[in-house]
Amino acid sequence: MPLTMVEPLRLYRRIADQIAELIDRGEFRAGSRLPAERELARELGVSRTSVREAIISLEIAGKVEVRVGNGIFVRTRPAGARRDADDGPGPFELLAARRMIEGEIAAAAAKLVKRSDLAALRATLDAMRDADGDAARRDLADREFHVRIAEATRNGALAHVVDALWEQRRGELWTRIEGHFHTPELRLRTLEDHAAIVDALAAGDPVAARAAMRRHLARVAREFQRRLEPGAGAHGAARGPADADPADRKSGAVAGDE
Repeated sequence: MPLTMVEPLRLYRRIADQIAELIDRGEFRAGSRLPAERELARELGVSRTSVREAIISLEIAGKVEVRVGNGIFVRTRPAGARRDADDGPGPFELLAARRMIEGEIAAAAAKLVKRSDLAALRATLDAMRDADGDAARRDLADREFHVRIAEATRNGALAHVVDALWEQRRGELWTRIEGHFHTPELRLRTLEDHAAIVDALAAGDPVAARAAMRRHLARVAREFQRRLEPGAGAHGAARGPADADPADRKSGAVAGDE
C-alpha cells in the first residue's frame, strides 16, 4: 500500500479546521458572528491565544472577517481564497520564545556592552523616532536594535539566533495580526521600552536588562491580545497576566512583567 506524507498540524491549524468545518456545514451562517474567543477557548479546551491565531488563519483563508472591537463574522468565501499555509510558529509562540531567549541575551550583554554598542543602540532609537510614519524603515531599525544587543554579547551565534527569530515575523499570521493590533500607542511604548533596555545595559545591570527586555515583549503580546468582541476600546482591553486565561498562563503565551 503506497504511503502518503503525514502533515504535522500546529494547534491553531487544528482549531481552524474545526471551525472551518462548522462554517462549511452551515452551523455558522454567512454574516453571523462567531462566539467570543473566550467561549471558543473554553469549548475547545485550549488557550485564547491559540484561538486568536486560528481566527487570523481563517481570516487569511477568507472564511471570516475580523472587525476589531466588534467581533468575528462569517463571510462567503470569495473566489481565489486559499487555505492558510503553516509557515512557522504562531505569533504568540514566537513572542514567548523571544521573551525567554532575548531576556537572557540582554542580561549577558549588560556584562559586556561597550560604549560603541550603546551609541549604536541609541542611534536605532533615533531612527525609529524619525521613521514613525514609515513602517518599513521603523521595522528595520527595530530589528537592528534587537540584533545589536545580541552582538554586544560578542557571541555571533546569539546574534544569528535573534536575527532568525526576527525573520519569523515575516509570516502571514504575524503580518495580519500586527496589522490589526499594532497601534500608535504601542509604537510609543516600544520606544520607551527600548530606552529602558539601553539604560539598564548602560548601568551594567543584568537583572534590570533582563526584566526590561521581558517587559517589552510582554507588552507586545498583551497588545496583540486585545479583545475582538464589542466593548473593547482602542486600548482598554489589553489585559495583564493576572486576568489572563488560565490556559494562556500555563502555556506561557501570556508573559508578565518580571
